[in-house]
Amino acid sequence: MNKIKRMTGKLLYHLIGKRLPLSGARVSLGARRFRQFCAHLMLEDCGKWVNIDRNVTFAYDLKLGHGAGIGANCQIPSGVTIGKQGMIGIDVLMFTNEHRHDDVTIPMGLQGRTEIEPIVIGDDVWIGSRSLIMKGVHIGNGAIIAAGSVVTKDVPPYEIWGGNPAHFLKSRLPQPEHTGAEEEPPAASDAVRVEERVASEHSEA
Repeated sequence: MNKIKRMTGKLLYHLIGKRLPLSGARVSLGARRFRQFCAHLMLEDCGKWVNIDRNVTFAYDLKLGHGAGIGANCQIPSGVTIGKQGMIGIDVLMFTNEHRHDDVTIPMGLQGRTEIEPIVIGDDVWIGSRSLIMKGVHIGNGAIIAAGSVVTKDVPPYEIWGGNPAHFLKSRLPQPEHTGAEEEPPAASDAVRVEERVASEHSEA
């Protein structure tokens, strides 16, 4: 039964859903709800209120949390988890493996592919448009990836990263306030004051 359900979802998505207008288009022809329906047929782990936009390619083991959204033209391979309320911008590409290239005597295209290294994207993560997420990366809850970034290593929760390769830009968490006033040095002890007075008297003598 599950196999029939999944095959039905695939057919509906690839023949109709993938080609429907953008979810936010003025005339969308019910595209968002239709693709959402297809996703629930195709995926074993799919939350409620998800949005898969136009022309998205994704593997059927994708794990999609409640309220997660995937922008148009994204490509998501096998081994990806997207948490609750995750926002994936348009044209984002993810890679969980790559071509083998160990043997220089064999063309790389004939060497097969490496093992899958899963990508895990936490809850409430925002990945900007046209970013690349490389194999094995874990992105913590509440993190933001700036548009056009290439993420090659793990991103801690509630941090903003960007660039190629992506690096830390700033934290989303509240930072301690600095008054800007210079702190006065601690007052000298009585013993120090006495020593300074004695030294002054000797120098005058």
